[in-house]
Amino acid sequence: MGVTSQRPIEEGVQRDFRRAMSYGDYLDLDTLLSAQHPLAQPPQHDELLFIVQHQTSELWFKLVLHELRSARELLRADELAAALKRLARVKHIQSTLTEQWSVLATLTPSEYAQFRDFLATSSGFQSYQYRAVEFLLGNKNADMVRVFDHDPAAQQMLESLLHEPSLYDEFIALLARRGLPVPAELVDRDWSKPHQPNDVLAQVIRSIYEDPEHHWDVYETCEELVDLEDNFQFWRFRHLKTVERIIGSARGTGGSSGVPFLRKALELTFFPELYAVRGQIAESGRSS
Repeated sequence: MGVTSQRPIEEGVQRDFRRAMSYGDYLDLDTLLSAQHPLAQPPQHDELLFIVQHQTSELWFKLVLHELRSARELLRADELAAALKRLARVKHIQSTLTEQWSVLATLTPSEYAQFRDFLATSSGFQSYQYRAVEFLLGNKNADMVRVFDHDPAAQQMLESLLHEPSLYDEFIALLARRGLPVPAELVDRDWSKPHQPNDVLAQVIRSIYEDPEHHWDVYETCEELVDLEDNFQFWRFRHLKTVERIIGSARGTGGSSGVPFLRKALELTFFPELYAVRGQIAESGRSS
């Protein structure tokens, strides 16, 4: 039997980190990897899965917020190409977030029951970063801000986002600056209220779809926004089905109705005119 020798470390590879920054230093891995604190007594093997799943989701939400804020500012500055680059990255993050549910779905009802009571009243419903993503995309709801009375910093962030234009609001404003006949009330309004479907704006969007060569960059942006919403709905649906698989019809730990609450969220839309125009074009094609 032959002996396999170990490969030597390449010449020039850093070995001494007493005075140099290491991988662990840069990522602050000591902090990151010590942030998991299972509470079940006696300890339950599967609780770590539950914690890591949600912590990694929060890290991805942090990056989504970073990218969406940047995309919104770029739209405001009429830098459409750069904004689209940000949205492309968000779409890849969304795919990762959606696929993560397959890992949590390996948790069986009996395994979850071993530590569920130790969650007490904590719930994903209380994720302020998730709520911030929804606010940035346009699903504004002042009542949600009050959920975070216990966390002044989170509440302040949500309060600020509540009163700022959403990503879609900035896109609508960009269309107005391009000279398209966007209703004035859509570019100067109370930003704390969710955007309401507007028939005139739907006609503006339709004109873009009917002449894409003339409006190519905003036409492309419309499709990027539809991708964004589709991906968000895929994530919501996968969330619903994972919860249904693990707890069935039981109520959520935070007091929500659980699966019925998540199913209702599937009815929400961020960019209604981008979907309304599809029906209009389909109907006009059928009648022509």
